Amino acid sequence: MLIIPAIDLRGGRCVRLTRGRFEEETVYFADPVEAALKWRQGGAEYLHVVDLDGALEGEPKNLEELRRIVETVDVPIQFGGGIRTLETAQHILAMGVDRVILGTKAIDSPQLIKELCIKNPGRIAVGLDQKGGKVAVKGWVESSKLSFIEAAKQVELFGPRAFIFTDISRDGMLQGPNIDLLKELLKAVEVSVIVSGGITTLDDIKALLELPVEGAIIGKALYTGAISLPEAIKTSKTKPQP
Repeated sequence: MLIIPAIDLRGGRCVRLTRGRFEEETVYFADPVEAALKWRQGGAEYLHVVDLDGALEGEPKNLEELRRIVETVDVPIQFGGGIRTLETAQHILAMGVDRVILGTKAIDSPQLIKELCIKNPGRIAVGLDQKGGKVAVKGWVESSKLSFIEAAKQVELFGPRAFIFTDISRDGMLQGPNIDLLKELLKAVEVSVIVSGGITTLDDIKALLELPVEGAIIGKALYTGAISLPEAIKTSKTKPQP
């Protein structure tokens, strides 16, 4: 299982929110490139970068910071936040990002997801941000009428590379991932799943190793020191005991 540090961008800085609430922000790095370098030096093999301003406003706002991260670290990066058009997605992929993540548009415009998957096989991921059983959209400030399972089944038909599953109620709370909901999703789809939200301890990682999960995104626990990246990576490479 891949351990993927999260870098959330807001106003050009690296921040963390609690449960996606923009009023509950903590700044960890004034320059997000420093965060990228820190996690790369700690052994990260992949990075998860999200433009929080873009998710809220409908178009990426921190592309200069993204460009500098891409140019500075030598690991693949997945990027999401405000990608709502074909042109925006293609532009970001052309910057050297390994794959882009679409959330809101997967619900509003499934045809866009289909077209992107056809044009960029293996480079499109879909964010499934769960709140009360429904898919949260537009920077987590609104909820779709679709359940996250229904949305996943619809989008799976288009051939995305992976689903990024986040339980918003766990995000930034250091309470562990929502294993029950994750199991529901894994039973419902065949597309690879990367889990995010609440991963706090080595035991959380061990629990995820019991499931067919491709990767685990870790944010606040790394920034607060609740878990060390090298230890998380080492644990992720240990086979579960029968």
